[in-house]
Amino acid sequence: MNQRLIVSSALASLLALGLAGQAAAQAKEKEKCFGIAKAGQNDCANLSGSHSCAGQNKVDNDPGEWKYVAKGTCKEMKGMTEAEAKAKK
Repeated sequence: MNQRLIVSSALASLLALGLAGQAAAQAKEKEKCFGIAKAGQNDCANLSGSHSCAGQNKVDNDPGEWKYVAKGTCKEMKGMTEAEAKAKK
């Protein structure tokens, strides 16, 4: 019985590592895009520091608010990089 437990624990660990690696790979394929988030749909803290959580922006397309988008698509969505957003603020 102990051998089964050890084998199943090892298998579960390997599966968990595989999923964590996949999540990390997906995160690398995304970038922050400023100025495209609709009200209540930002992904995290804004540039001004007035809030620090997702979903707390009050207006659409605020240049200080951002969302993660697929890498290379921000400009197509008329978004800005962090440097451009800081310059606009």
